[in-house]
Amino acid sequence: MRDCTGWLLDLYPDSEAGVVLWIVTQTGKRLRLRQPFTVEFAIAGPAPRLRSAWQWLRNQPIPVKLERSQGRDLFLTEPVTLLSIHTDAACQPRLFAQLCKAFPDLDYYNADIQLSLRHAALFDTFPLARCEIEYDAAGTVSSLHVLDSPWETDPQAVSLRILNLDSDVDPQYAPPQSLLVYDDAQMGEELALAHPQKLLEGLAEILTAYDPDILITAYGDSWILPYLIQKSAELHFSLPLNRDPEHRIIRKNERSYFSYGHIVFNNQQIHLFGRLHLDKKNSFLFKDCGLEGVLESARVTTLPIQTSARTSPGTGISSMQVLTALRNHILVPWHKQQVEQVKTAAEMITYDQGGLVYQPKIGLHHNVAELDFISMYPSVMVKCNISPETSRPDHLGSETEPGLVPLTLKPLLDKRVKIKLALGSLPPTDPRYKRYQAASATYKWLLVTCFGYLGYKNAKFGRIESHESVTMMGREALLTAKETAEDMGYEILHMYVDALWVIKDGVSRPDQLGPLLDAISERTGLSIALDGIYRWLAFLPSRADKRVAVPNRYFGVFQDGSIKFRGIEARRGDMPPFVTDTQIELVKILASAKSPAQLTYSIQQAERFLQQKVSLLRLGQIPLNQLIISQRLSRELSAYKSPSPAARALKQLQSIGQDKRPGQKIRFLYTLTHDGVQAWDLPEKPLHSQIDTTEYEKLLQRAVQTVFDPFAYHPSLVKETAYQECLC
Repeated sequence: MRDCTGWLLDLYPDSEAGVVLWIVTQTGKRLRLRQPFTVEFAIAGPAPRLRSAWQWLRNQPIPVKLERSQGRDLFLTEPVTLLSIHTDAACQPRLFAQLCKAFPDLDYYNADIQLSLRHAALFDTFPLARCEIEYDAAGTVSSLHVLDSPWETDPQAVSLRILNLDSDVDPQYAPPQSLLVYDDAQMGEELALAHPQKLLEGLAEILTAYDPDILITAYGDSWILPYLIQKSAELHFSLPLNRDPEHRIIRKNERSYFSYGHIVFNNQQIHLFGRLHLDKKNSFLFKDCGLEGVLESARVTTLPIQTSARTSPGTGISSMQVLTALRNHILVPWHKQQVEQVKTAAEMITYDQGGLVYQPKIGLHHNVAELDFISMYPSVMVKCNISPETSRPDHLGSETEPGLVPLTLKPLLDKRVKIKLALGSLPPTDPRYKRYQAASATYKWLLVTCFGYLGYKNAKFGRIESHESVTMMGREALLTAKETAEDMGYEILHMYVDALWVIKDGVSRPDQLGPLLDAISERTGLSIALDGIYRWLAFLPSRADKRVAVPNRYFGVFQDGSIKFRGIEARRGDMPPFVTDTQIELVKILASAKSPAQLTYSIQQAERFLQQKVSLLRLGQIPLNQLIISQRLSRELSAYKSPSPAARALKQLQSIGQDKRPGQKIRFLYTLTHDGVQAWDLPEKPLHSQIDTTEYEKLLQRAVQTVFDPFAYHPSLVKETAYQECLC
């Protein structure tokens, strides 16, 4: 018998039986081990149908162990009588698919659960868990013991070998000519695509010599790996992308779908075995939190690293809830069948109101303090014990046994608070700082999502009544904070779901806000923090009616000089960089004023800067790439009755053989041509004389008016171009 200590890199079903574990040992070896692993799922229904299913299971060829049992369904008051089915991990998905096809009328539990979650429920494993393992000469695991926890802030680090694969140009817009292969030290080679055989041989040599644990690519899912796989097949060349030769590479198809009022496009995915593939262009987490965030998400959600990188935070929260259910012997339904309960009009008024939003006081304000509840909704769920199986709370607290949702969220919430407190005292040069920042951002996305997922109709443990209870308690907490502030002499300028903006004569330093923060925390039982004190802050009105405030449209500068803005043009993804950069620079110039008396000079500086930008635009001296507009396609081209600028640009791309799917972005310029636009990704770029500067001035005018209106100032651009009619 042999033993080792190392980190769990990958876990997946073995092609023969059980599961395969890839371990990075402390001595630097990479071990492929096999572990016997049986999984269980269950069915429920009328006794005659269960007897028929018993006979069917006995007669099919996959080995199974059957037994009668009882289980707990969160949505039912009585235990459920079950037919439990035990089979090998590799066989379970196929057996489940055949069984539900033969018996679609039965209820299925624990049937479609990710293998990594099943393994975690039994052995407390998670991606990059540090383990002690005993195994025999054939590589079969006899015992596995996890030495750390996903909730540790400073686990013993694992040294991973990382190899980067990039194309020399973005393959979405031009044919690449070479493949760049390099390690973390930026040492590597450039392999020409003109000679596929030499390319494959060179890449195979690098993969064999370096043996990376992770391949990080740019457009690896959509272009690099599909290209390499295609050329390998054409040339009958064995390229060792997979570390495990017994498994074939998995390819998941692209798709477009409708979510929360938007068309979302998911690119295809390429998953490897024994070696991980992460496409930084096809991963929301990688773009926002980097590799450290992806790894941290996998640790706390227990999803495989390749899966965690490509899924939404909602899938992560769902996985955490499923794991909590398995560990607490709660049945996980395949299809949730509960619907919203019937409510009276009074109950609807009481519960179904959403988050509390207070209309801000339009205009410019000085020495404004912004107070934010720390992870308010997750904190409310934990403090008030809000879960599908618990009763509605009637106050900000609970003495009952924690439900499934609070049990899931509490360790994540505690770890985020611990990380945030640590970040407050760490210098940016500390080696932990970057990792803590990535982890904190990852936890924030998970915690933000958990509230919405609680009311999602397809969530396995979602319930709209629980979702409503969270907003009800959130409103109660915010109103309590408002009353507390007013009792202490503060004026409330604005409240928005989990934050409030307050002002008081003589209060302009953070230490003066301490008593207020302590009083709010004591009365609500929730943690609240000072986000900062604004030197000045402008709440903006609606464009349609200047008398109406917009709750989430403001900008201002903190006392330390940092700028915050919400809801203005610089936050929009469909504005050209020229407009957003100009608007941000205008705000920075205004923010340079250290006192109200200095604002007049700053406004004059801002106007001079603006006139320079307008002159450059009219003279054709703004680089074309600063004028690119990106818009997301909402439908297929044939479905547009009145083609938008993006649709007209798509038609131009289709004429040269390029295409885009709904949910993807298309880039174009406003031009003086017949179409009024030109797709940026056409082979030839337009001349500066063809750019429709009038359209860009309209966009710029909107951004300029947003910045200057709170100061009751109208720069000459407004007078010269008279674009007020375009502002509706």
